[in-house]
Amino acid sequence: MSECTVLGLKEELGKENITLVDVREHVEFAGGRVSGAKLVPLDEIEKRHQEIDHTHTVYVMCRSGRRSGEAQKRLRALGFTNVVNVKGGFEDWKNENLPFEKDENAPWALERQVRFVAGLLILTGVLLSVFVHPLFVWLAGFVGAGLTFAGATDWCGMGLLLAKMPWNRRRSAVSCEQ
Repeated sequence: MSECTVLGLKEELGKENITLVDVREHVEFAGGRVSGAKLVPLDEIEKRHQEIDHTHTVYVMCRSGRRSGEAQKRLRALGFTNVVNVKGGFEDWKNENLPFEKDENAPWALERQVRFVAGLLILTGVLLSVFVHPLFVWLAGFVGAGLTFAGATDWCGMGLLLAKMPWNRRRSAVSCEQ
């Protein structure tokens, strides 16, 4: 499996025959991205792969490197011969203080949205169990179980659902940030 660091990617950017594909969701991309990256969310790879030049070296990037590793496998299965996974993803890019761009009116980060909705559901479940019926406490338990599962597996159904919401698909102006 071919991999590089974010510093290795920075050295390659701007060269000919290079394509950077960001496989995160729209809301993540709006919140920050490497300049020139093409957004193709992981779940759209199979239907949109023709938008990516098969003759280029394709660098795939996500938040941490996990989804881009999956994208690398999928692209290879679709006939791409030179696909490089960017280890550490956009989080490492920011940690290295490399420049990035973002939408001025980007929605909250998905992780923040998940924390807000989960907290609201737990609070609602507890309050309803106190003031309406004790069985509403199961709502809080269900959300807690979901958060535990997400932490153990690094897969969050609520985050995937929130990413599909209309407010996370809007487009707005771009600004640069260091």
